[in-house]
Amino acid sequence: MSNAPLQLQNICKNYGALRVTDDVSLNIEAGELHAIIGPNGAGKTTLIHQISGHAQSDSGRIIFDGQDVSRLPMAERARMGLVRSFQITSILPRFSALENVAIAVQARSGSSFSFFGNASKEPALNDAAIALLSRFGLAARAGVPAGQMSHGEKRQLEIAIALAAKPKLLLLDEPLAGTSHDESQRLINTLQELRKELPIVLIEHDMDAVFALADRVSVLVYGRIIASGSPQSIRDNAEVRAAYLGEEAA
Repeated sequence: MSNAPLQLQNICKNYGALRVTDDVSLNIEAGELHAIIGPNGAGKTTLIHQISGHAQSDSGRIIFDGQDVSRLPMAERARMGLVRSFQITSILPRFSALENVAIAVQARSGSSFSFFGNASKEPALNDAAIALLSRFGLAARAGVPAGQMSHGEKRQLEIAIALAAKPKLLLLDEPLAGTSHDESQRLINTLQELRKELPIVLIEHDMDAVFALADRVSVLVYGRIIASGSPQSIRDNAEVRAAYLGEEAA
């Protein structure tokens, strides 16, 4: 039996007569960053919904950390350490970046921090939140209301909030979308460090980032995995090039 932290076993998801994910089987191994790529409409986000518990699979099994989580709700999967960046908690736009992360730290730690209180009154929460913000270059923005941050900063904040939950495996759905060049590079650098700490499932359209970051890449087309392997093997795969990469892999 596989010891992979996350195992997808023949999972399917239908919306009416439309089958969006079709008999997907995949293992996410310990210590790897596994990218899932494919054209728009391939079913990538639905797959992340199924893994996180945001959507229930119609068939198949999801094994996480040795347990069948197929029927567990998203909150319970998150409590076990299966965390999705911006599904586990919403950014609170009127609260500062620091307060957003401190609230997430409190939710995990069980501190007495009041939802409507001042994070600075809880030094432990404040210190932990600042440390997370610093990883994303957001320490100087700690006091800024989250709703006033740039799109790229919000994406960084979402991941910081997810990390506050102390995940065992992190699911990221297009974290680089809408970010500037500098923000993208900062996120890539951070993900390079995060991959040393925990397995990551990454959906991303930025192929330069995918091939720079991923240990393995799986290609989803019309809801089915058509290839899975090293970045170079995916670049060289004629079926993948025809279905998705085209000249991007040249």
